[in-house]
Amino acid sequence: MWFMKTIRYIHWEDGGMWLGYLEDYPDYMTQGETLEELEENLRDLYQDLTGGHIPGVRKAAELHIA
Repeated sequence: MWFMKTIRYIHWEDGGMWLGYLEDYPDYMTQGETLEELEENLRDLYQDLTGGHIPGVRKAAELHIA
């Protein structure tokens, strides 16, 4: 069965370019000339980060403390 996964990302426009990063991977930023291109680049980045193509990947996480 195939399902679509949703990944949150942060984005903004600066100097005519769209910049952004995946919320779980804030150290890895990408850009695009349009928001659609940025989203395509973020998808590619996600595949690289989770597919083992980038060594030493740092990921954000939450820690629950009682």
